[in-house]
Amino acid sequence: MVSKRNRGDLFDPDCPTRTVMEAIGDKWTGIVILLLDERPLRFNELARTASGISFKMLTQTLRRLERDGFLSRTVTPSRPPAVTYALTTLGRNVVPVLDALRDWSELHVSAITKSRAIFDRDAA
Repeated sequence: MVSKRNRGDLFDPDCPTRTVMEAIGDKWTGIVILLLDERPLRFNELARTASGISFKMLTQTLRRLERDGFLSRTVTPSRPPAVTYALTTLGRNVVPVLDALRDWSELHVSAITKSRAIFDRDAA
């Protein structure tokens, strides 16, 4: 673990750590990583399982995750070619962090939903 004294400055827009946190905090990144934690999947399996994501957004998310080293992309020659996505070691290393965030979210979802309802009622 990095000591607090040696951490990057997340408040600096040029901080490399900030770019990683922004990538992991993306709307679809955590969902895709957690889906791939179960097993490698093909594009259509991911699209079907992560309902609500467009093909364009899934493609962008997968490309970014591959670029960042969180997943690998394997093309099997066939007609049409079969493309399978799987987590790398780096991708598997972030799963416990995402699991903790998921657990926290499930624990606090009712309080957040209640707060949203009160805010929206008062804003109207």
